[in-house]
Formats: sequence, C-alpha cells, structure tokens
Amino acid sequence: MDEIRLKRLRFRAWRRGFKEADLILGPFADKYGRELTPDQLDAFERLLEQPDQDLYEWIIERTPTPVEFDGEVMRMLKRFRYESFEARRDEDGR
Repeated sequence: MDEIRLKRLRFRAWRRGFKEADLILGPFADKYGRELTPDQLDAFERLLEQPDQDLYEWIIERTPTPVEFDGEVMRMLKRFRYESFEARRDEDGR
C-alpha cells in the first residue's frame, strides 16, 4: 500500500468543498481506503477528479452514473451511503 497516495486520496475525499460529498467520501476513504486494490484506488481517484455536484448526484442516484464511472467503486460508495443513512435513521429512531 502506498501510504502517501492513500493519505492524499483521504485528504481529497474529506475536503471536497461540498459538505454533503465530504460526509460520504471522507468516511468511505477512512473505512475502505486500505482495503481497496490498486485498480479500485485508481477508480476512486478518477471519481475524486469529477465535479463535486456530479459525483454527489451519482452517489445518491439523483442522476444516472455515466457508464465510465459506474463500476465496482461507485457501487461500493452507493452501498456505503445507503448503509450509513440507514444506521443514522436507526439511531434517530426514524
């Protein structure tokens, strides 16, 4: 694992400048960053290069994910977001 690359990706995931995206991408990077394969890290890095609003819209499935970004890492992000949302709902009793 390239620690410098991982730190850089985590930093980029947490500091998007778009709070809603930060709150999905940052925790995702913290939780799964070390487990991602080199190919998955490449895919995550490509996603982080996309405009915040577009990426967020794809993750919450408000707009379709373009085929070139609709891979394993995007599915992981969507699942992570869903599971995180459900966990918060359970904690709040809603």
